[in-house]
Amino acid sequence: MGKAKTPRKNVAASAASPYSRPTGKGSAAKNNVFKFNTNVGQHILKNPGVADVLEIGPGTGNITTRILEKARKCIAIELDPRMAAEVTKRVQGTPQQKKLEVLLGDAIKTEFPPFDVCISNTPYQISSPLVFKLLSMPNPPRTAVLMFQKEFAQRLVARPGDTLYCRLSVNAQFFARITHVLKVGKANFKPPPQVESAVVRITPKTGSEKPKFNFAEMDGMLRISFTRKNRTLRASFVSKEVLAMLARNYRVYASMNGIAVDDSLVEDGAADDDDDDADMDMDDDAAEGPADEEEFGGMDVDDGDNAAANDDDDDLPTFFKEKPYVPPPKTPSKRKRTKVDELVRTKVLRVLEQLEMADRRSRQCDETDFLKLLDAMNSEGIHFS
Repeated sequence: MGKAKTPRKNVAASAASPYSRPTGKGSAAKNNVFKFNTNVGQHILKNPGVADVLEIGPGTGNITTRILEKARKCIAIELDPRMAAEVTKRVQGTPQQKKLEVLLGDAIKTEFPPFDVCISNTPYQISSPLVFKLLSMPNPPRTAVLMFQKEFAQRLVARPGDTLYCRLSVNAQFFARITHVLKVGKANFKPPPQVESAVVRITPKTGSEKPKFNFAEMDGMLRISFTRKNRTLRASFVSKEVLAMLARNYRVYASMNGIAVDDSLVEDGAADDDDDDADMDMDDDAAEGPADEEEFGGMDVDDGDNAAANDDDDDLPTFFKEKPYVPPPKTPSKRKRTKVDELVRTKVLRVLEQLEMADRRSRQCDETDFLKLLDAMNSEGIHFS
């Protein structure tokens, strides 16, 4: 008896549109139009409940079409030519086609045309560059609604005293008011990323709200302050490496401003009195070492009362005899301290004491504190870039 013929699938119908819902057993969750490249952050937002957020690069256009419903014009910057072609094809022949402009390239390297609002589902590897590119524009957008990895978003909105408060928090909040909007779970993306996400709203400051300062100087000072954010500012600024850098900068400042400096060496002994101020200031979260020194090899040393019982030990080679552990002498610094180093150290400590910030920690200071500190340091000729 002949075998019944199995009806063939209508291949043409099933492939008529890449946006048609797949049918048939096991195909409900599949869409093989593209193999998404997660290395450049291609996680396509699929949940319509949060579809008001645009990824950096339009992807297949899930969010772009929503923006085009409301916006006068949408400019989409896409790194992947396949995605750029797909989002263009998606609106082809519709009234929205004239409202969409697709720019092919890297968003960080592409010059942005004028726009009012930025909406982006940001690839996590360009989160920080994108934020500061937007904030550094001569005419920044009125507002930006951006999706980031949750931890990055939490750092952006963190305030003094928060666990995640850091240099990023301070730098970003100098230029913008940043608020948390909502959390976005991994299940809202295809393919799902390995981390949770969050949306923040960034409103750039304008006019008198925006402080005036040298960003490179401020960022250099914040790098020092937040190297160990639980360390006091005194300990952070008088470490040997930091003072050496500040002394080099002071020499340049003095030479450019016709200030005579005494670069002779400090007398021996005077330079080492306070070398280790930073080491004496223990961090809040530093682990304390053992209170007592351990004996060599973990064995006890015989005291004088047992000398008679160990007379035979005198015949042993000296390397067999038990001796207490003696820490090696501290290696002296090869770099000699000069009077310029001493002058810079004195200036730094004077500023910290005058502002009553010597015993404060960077995690406790806000933007105003850092602005005052930078201004006072610069007034003393101390520079960080």
